[in-house]
Amino acid sequence: MSESVIRHDWSLEEIRALFELPFNDLLFRAQIVHRENFDANQVQVSTLLSIKTGACSEDCGYCSQSARHDTGLAREKLLPLDEVIEAAQAARDKGANRFCMGAAWRNPTDKNLDKVIEMIQAVRGLGMQTCVTLGMLTEPQARRLRDAGLDYYNHNLDTSPEFYGNVITTRTFQDRLDTLQHVRDAGINVCSGGILGMGESSNDRARMLQELVNMPEHPQSVPINMLVQVEGTPLFGAEEMDPLEFVRSIAVARILMPQSYVRLSAGRTDMSDEMQALCFLAGANSMFYGERLLTTDNPAADTDQALFDRLGLRMQQAELEADHAICCGP
Repeated sequence: MSESVIRHDWSLEEIRALFELPFNDLLFRAQIVHRENFDANQVQVSTLLSIKTGACSEDCGYCSQSARHDTGLAREKLLPLDEVIEAAQAARDKGANRFCMGAAWRNPTDKNLDKVIEMIQAVRGLGMQTCVTLGMLTEPQARRLRDAGLDYYNHNLDTSPEFYGNVITTRTFQDRLDTLQHVRDAGINVCSGGILGMGESSNDRARMLQELVNMPEHPQSVPINMLVQVEGTPLFGAEEMDPLEFVRSIAVARILMPQSYVRLSAGRTDMSDEMQALCFLAGANSMFYGERLLTTDNPAADTDQALFDRLGLRMQQAELEADHAICCGP
């Protein structure tokens, strides 16, 4: 019988039971699911660019871009279109097939959205998939992004509903769910995951995954981030997470959401090659590629390629038109 049953009714007890499996058994189950749905040796590769940095009014406890935290980060205006195109071309030349653009806004104004739409259309013109993360969206804004050809919208849940208030107070967990609903209703692929290592419990990690898997449709992309501790943020100095618990979270995400891309995201500079290899074994099949993730470091492209070579992994080639037709119609 296939392990890859698509469900939206997972109980917390069932998810906790997965976390409590012997490590080898958990990874074995995750590998079965992974191989039933994906090429086990192929990884989707994205590059992330900060198109507007700093001065965000939110108080996210992990974020260097909050105006409420003294992190020494320089505030920057929205990048000009030609710089975005240049960065996207460089990412494409290094093998990325999706270009993600992030702006430090609580929510975009319609005027800001006009400029971002120009970027989306230009990047798609290069033959790349597009993803943006701009904060909260209204229904009309989500529809405008769909009409511009946006492939993915990223809006992470970050953590469980119960732990959320320990990390963020300037928007609610429900605000995040509402934005994701607007994105789904518009027919844009959802990219949503969370951050581990913020002081949450194992139960919180299970609850976050429960929220994701029991959505009306599984997120097409699920980024799993390990906290990057930035001096000046409230979460700087948080107790570091057990690496094997992180791998377990990847494996459980793979089992719960069989057909989603599970992305190994922030925090890879603090991961050994062996830990990353275990994450790929556990079902991660997407990653960010390039030296920067918005404002934090990421392994150099050459370093990642060397790891891919050692593991026998290869980058997924772009399937732009087919993916967008499935998501958004003709």
